[in-house]
Amino acid sequence: MTTPSQTIRTSSNAIISLICGILAWLGVFGLGGVLAVIFGHAAKKEIRTAMGRVSGDGMATAGLILGYLNIAMAIVGACLAILVITGAIAIPLFLIPFVE
Repeated sequence: MTTPSQTIRTSSNAIISLICGILAWLGVFGLGGVLAVIFGHAAKKEIRTAMGRVSGDGMATAGLILGYLNIAMAIVGACLAILVITGAIAIPLFLIPFVE
């Protein structure tokens, strides 16, 4: 428990996690998500071991959610790109106008 003389600070890792999670959706695809997850887990550990002297659990959670969703979307996008490049999807799509 904190006493009145102790100040509660916000975890810098939680702030960085949230910023990276937001940036992951604004153009830093993949890398931003990975950084958000790394800093989010570091923040969660820091907050858990600080015994109430460090806050920012909500920001760390938001960063983790944004990061994991971004990583998942990047993987799905990469898989679709590979399928289109190899022709697994592209050839049937090009044949649709000629099917009667």
